[in-house]
Amino acid sequence: MGAENVFGVVLPSATTPDEDKVHGIKIAESLGMEYEEIPIDGILDEYLSVTQLKESNLAVGNLKARIRMSIIYYYANAKNYLVSGTGNKSEILIGYFTKHGDGACDMEPIGDLYKTEVYKLSEYLNVQDAIIKKPPRAGLWENQTDEAEIGMSYDLLDEILYLYTEKDMKDIQIAERLDISADDVDMIINKIIRSQHKSKVPEIPKKTIL
Repeated sequence: MGAENVFGVVLPSATTPDEDKVHGIKIAESLGMEYEEIPIDGILDEYLSVTQLKESNLAVGNLKARIRMSIIYYYANAKNYLVSGTGNKSEILIGYFTKHGDGACDMEPIGDLYKTEVYKLSEYLNVQDAIIKKPPRAGLWENQTDEAEIGMSYDLLDEILYLYTEKDMKDIQIAERLDISADDVDMIINKIIRSQHKSKVPEIPKKTIL
C-alpha cells in the first residue's frame, strides 16, 4: 500500500500499559507512516460524568473501544480513507471484540488467521520479540489480559475452534482428541453461539400485509 497511504492513530488511556503505546509508535515510525497520538481519558470522563450508572469494568472498557473507533472514523472520513481492523479469526469466531468498537471497520486484513497463525506471520515479518512475547491485552482496565478473559490459552482455543468449525467435530470428540474436559469445549462453543449477533446486521422485523 505504501506508507504514504496509511495513517495511524495511537489512542492511549490511563489503563494502557506504557510499553503498548511505545510499541505502537515505534511500529509507525519504523514503517515511515504518519500517525497522531490522542489520549482518550478526557473524552471518557465526559461520557461517565453524565451517567448515573454504577461503573463496571466491562461497560467502561467497551466505551473506551467505541470512543477510539469514533475518533478513527473521524480521521477516515476527513482523509477519505478506509478503516483497517485488527481482529483475527479466533477473536471473531468467539465474539471477543466490542460491537461498534474494535469490531467496527471496513476491512479485517488478518481476519482469516487464527491467533497462533498471527504469531507465525509476525515472526516471518520480523516483528520485535518484545511485541510478540508480551501477553495479548487490550488495556481496557488494570491488569487485563485476553487469555484471562477468554478462560484459556490461545493455543488451546485455536485447536478447539479448528476442530469445531473446520472439521465439524462434536464437543465430546474434541474433548477426547485434546484430552480436556467437555465443559471447556462447551464454553467455547457457547461463546460462538452467543456472539453471532455481533457479526450480523441489525434484525429487521417483517411487516405483515393484512
